[in-house]
Amino acid sequence: MPENLPAESKNSSQFAEKEAPTIPTPKLKKPSFVNFVMQFAVVAAVFFAIGFSLGQKRIEVEKRSFVPTISVSNQLPPKNQNVDFSLFWNVFDTLPQKYFDKSAVNGQKMLYGAISGMVASLGDPYTAFLDPGQNKAIESEIAGSYEGVGIEIGFDKDNRMVVISPLKDTPADKAGVLPGDVILKIGDKDTFGMTLPQAVELIRGQAGTNVTLTFLRANVEKPIVRDIQRASIDVKSVDVTYKDAKIGQVAVIRVSRFGDKTDNEWDAAVSEALTKNVKAVIVDMRNNPGGLLTSSVHLASDFVQGTIVKQEYSDGSVTSLPSDHAGRLMNMPVAVLVNGGSASAAEIFSGALQDTKHGKIVGVKTFGKGTVQDVVDLPGGSGLHVTIAKWLTPKGHSIHHVGITPDVTVDLIQQDRDSGKDPQLEKALEIIK
Repeated sequence: MPENLPAESKNSSQFAEKEAPTIPTPKLKKPSFVNFVMQFAVVAAVFFAIGFSLGQKRIEVEKRSFVPTISVSNQLPPKNQNVDFSLFWNVFDTLPQKYFDKSAVNGQKMLYGAISGMVASLGDPYTAFLDPGQNKAIESEIAGSYEGVGIEIGFDKDNRMVVISPLKDTPADKAGVLPGDVILKIGDKDTFGMTLPQAVELIRGQAGTNVTLTFLRANVEKPIVRDIQRASIDVKSVDVTYKDAKIGQVAVIRVSRFGDKTDNEWDAAVSEALTKNVKAVIVDMRNNPGGLLTSSVHLASDFVQGTIVKQEYSDGSVTSLPSDHAGRLMNMPVAVLVNGGSASAAEIFSGALQDTKHGKIVGVKTFGKGTVQDVVDLPGGSGLHVTIAKWLTPKGHSIHHVGITPDVTVDLIQQDRDSGKDPQLEKALEIIK
């Protein structure tokens, strides 16, 4: 690049024989500040024109490419997105300055709230961000020990928050909460637009304290209000009892959820039943809200060899999850009890047995939760539950918002509950062969 500063000029003559007449040298004026600014503006304009021209050529090249170049202001660029993060930082900086209640401003809470909103924008109620407190609560629930009222909640096809199932002998169960009850309010807070972690956090609490829940129940005109006292919930996920049937003694194995301890508890129950030389098995999956996918595969493997469940991803690819051990009950007659509170992993188990014709499904249509969530642990104890696929039965059927229709439909009405009758179990004992 040529220098912009003028070279120093000198008036010198070559050894003339005669001295040249002296010519007065004009005195140069120093450039004024105004002139300097004008020169700078001209130079800047030139560089801007060059840069703009190059930029236009770059944009034209990028438009012609199949994969656009991604640029993000003020942040590392996420894949396949074009986002200017300056807006986020602008709001993040402005709130502490402008908001009148300075005590309410908490940078960490603002960040968690922003992430929650970002995740919620996907419109999937099962994809959620959990702050450290919420994440710990979910982990304790999977472990089977926590303080609350003992209900599993989810969302129906209209995205209303509903009770998937009350756990047996918990405060919610004793208060008469039923599967399918729509939760309108938790305390004085409306559940419309509320995320699953937020609801769990409100319902949970110290044992001995109360929480008021307002429900909307099918075929009941007025909302139902229940003031329920929280308790320490320590739920054993598998329990086995024995019944007499035409075929002989039958093991009734109730599975209330699929948690961390379920596989070991199931294995112990099956071993006990086999030592008693039972002739058939009834697996009670009623009001089982689901849980760990791997656990449902483990339990179904005792009846089914081969594919237990399939997972379909966003690109259309499908993978199969096979049985994980040699089945101990492969030749044992089996029936599975289900109802509207049977969801997720419970439906995977039931769907595997129904599709492979290894057992009869008895009861009423299941809940219909057919998506798979991956759990991502994040720094600081927070977590992300993100839907990665929908699951399919071995024959490729999706049950999301559809549910599993029993082979034998038998209802269980309130009058039966009040009188201690169980027509669904009675039908299973009758048809099992």
